[in-house]
Amino acid sequence: MRKYGQHIIIWLVLAFLYMPILILTFYSFTESTMIGAVRGFSVQNYITLFTEPELLEMMFGTVSLAVVVACISVLLGTIGAIGSFYSRKGFRATIEVFNQIPVVNADVVTGFSICIFMIVLLHMDKDTYIPLVVAQTALCTPFVYLSVMPRLKMMDNSLYEAALDLGCDPALALRKVVLPQIRPGIVSGFLTAITLSLDDYFIATYTKPATFDTISTYVVNATRGAHTSIKTALWALSAVMFVIVVGVVTVSNLRAPGEEDGGNEV
Repeated sequence: MRKYGQHIIIWLVLAFLYMPILILTFYSFTESTMIGAVRGFSVQNYITLFTEPELLEMMFGTVSLAVVVACISVLLGTIGAIGSFYSRKGFRATIEVFNQIPVVNADVVTGFSICIFMIVLLHMDKDTYIPLVVAQTALCTPFVYLSVMPRLKMMDNSLYEAALDLGCDPALALRKVVLPQIRPGIVSGFLTAITLSLDDYFIATYTKPATFDTISTYVVNATRGAHTSIKTALWALSAVMFVIVVGVVTVSNLRAPGEEDGGNEV
């Protein structure tokens, strides 16, 4: 009975997490205009999603922003993690404390603070996208740091020292020895940064240009007055994003053991 009870609890938790998404996915394949009334099978929501210029522009802009922010965050977070790892313990502890602040801090505080600093104090134009990119980078970089640092602590540091003894300069040893060992952490940080950028609402609301919408801000605005076909097409967008995330996570988990084995062989 204890075993069955554990299984029941696990399935209840999974149902709590995924049932809303599955229901939304189900209704995305119907002609219904509201949740609760099924009117027949249809793929019109997906047709609208990939043919409506407004939706295509919004999705392309959001993905482009996420990739740019993720690349910058990976660069800064990886450099910060490597620099902190090879620093003195006291300095490393200080950096780790400061890195935790944006993680624990509320997104609305981060977004509002950067908005005040860059737009009000520095008089920077929001139409340049710079405040938005800077704000989301400030959000994502600490998570990249947290993804890379454990890999640095797990790696065999003697390989780096051996590379230096065999004639490599620090830059070459970093590129040939350290980066390959922490690559899984970098990839994990990159995916986390993309997810955070796609998910962000409060920071984007305060710092985005008036004519630009991310997926999160567009969805919120769409619930207040968008056309019915646009609202139901967003159900399809949620389903597509969920399938993509499941696929990426599945592929990453399947490839991880092979990558670890290859790293050990090297």
